[in-house]
Amino acid sequence: MNIVLISTYELGRQPFGLASAAAWLRARGHEVVCADLAADRLPLEPVRAAHFVAFYLPMHTATRLAAPVIENVRRLNPAARLCCFGLYAPQNETWLRTLGVQDIIGGEFEQTLCDIAAGEPPPVARLCLDRLRFLPPERSALPPLDRYAKFRVSGQQRLAGYTEASRGCKHMCRHCPVVPVYRGVFRIVQPEIVLADIRQQVAAGAEHITFGDPDFLNGPRHALRLIDALHREFPHVSYDVTIKIEHLLRHRELIPHLKETGCAFVTSAVESLDDSVLAKLDKGHTREDFYEVAALFRSAGLHLNPTFIAFTPWTTRESYVDLLHALVELDLVDAVAPVQLALRLLITSASRLLELDEIRALIGGFDSKSLIYPWRHPDPEVDDLASRALSAVYREQKAGASRRAIFRKIAELAGGPALPEHFDLVARAAIPYLDEPWYC
Repeated sequence: MNIVLISTYELGRQPFGLASAAAWLRARGHEVVCADLAADRLPLEPVRAAHFVAFYLPMHTATRLAAPVIENVRRLNPAARLCCFGLYAPQNETWLRTLGVQDIIGGEFEQTLCDIAAGEPPPVARLCLDRLRFLPPERSALPPLDRYAKFRVSGQQRLAGYTEASRGCKHMCRHCPVVPVYRGVFRIVQPEIVLADIRQQVAAGAEHITFGDPDFLNGPRHALRLIDALHREFPHVSYDVTIKIEHLLRHRELIPHLKETGCAFVTSAVESLDDSVLAKLDKGHTREDFYEVAALFRSAGLHLNPTFIAFTPWTTRESYVDLLHALVELDLVDAVAPVQLALRLLITSASRLLELDEIRALIGGFDSKSLIYPWRHPDPEVDDLASRALSAVYREQKAGASRRAIFRKIAELAGGPALPEHFDLVARAAIPYLDEPWYC
């Protein structure tokens, strides 16, 4: 069977989901073409010749970008069977079916993709959480690593690879898109597969690896085995991971070990510094916990990359200014991508936020264009601040402004906090980061 796998966007990364699906389908004898539209154009002739076209939807932005591509594929090849797979496929099943998508797959998708390709069953909507024996991802048909986001540190640029050591999550944070699909279940990718994937990316020039797990310490022994093996085999290769504040405190003894094995930075979804908001989001940590983790990272000499949902229905101008003040106090201004200070809470169709009476009372009808329940803040001035902050981020980034300069603009919009005299003199180059801003 001729199959085309399409990804629209995954944070500037070479998509693991596409590479893994390609490996499974090729192992069963199918002709597979991969198209990552974030780095390349839609391959028209393979699409016209395809029997089966599958779209990878791991995130909200990717799903919105997929809509016009799905329509284009239908025009090019009306007879092709269309499928969507990934976290955001089952959450948007009703809308996707209006676009002509026949198969919807969530969770561990590889085997189901193969079943469809092999047996031509009736259209399916399947949420699979089976334990799979993975294959090394097939990356040869994807654009080279130099077409993707780069790792930058101390004024230098390195090619960055991306892999996944696990999927799902043990936790049930209310706003998280992983939760409606996995519901507290977490599945590992076998260590030998992860290491094989890293080897092929290092052979292709990668000097940094991002582990894209929702939480790298859901399985601490699995995680330690991988980073120890990575550092032993490739001591020159750095890496980054995502870990909950809760896990960083529970496994605080591992923070120095992360540093010793080449971890460049740890991303953690802090979301808010207001304890009442953190409770509503069911985050499992407090403001004090975040301050404690920040201190542990300073002591270990490891960089913390906190992310936030700056604007929620519970944000006030005062709490927003407090967030800015805390970042100055903790010397984390350079560690935070400016867009993090302008993001609004997304309420998707299957979000656990809909369990809250106050959210249900606030939202409008589901918007199938933006794929969210729109909401307005009870205080219009906060919505105005959010809009102006986002505009400032886009404008200043386009002009090449530094993170500190953008932070200053945002602080001025918010009416505080007062910044120290030396604020603009601190060098940005020392903070390691990937040059693709973090979005949803």
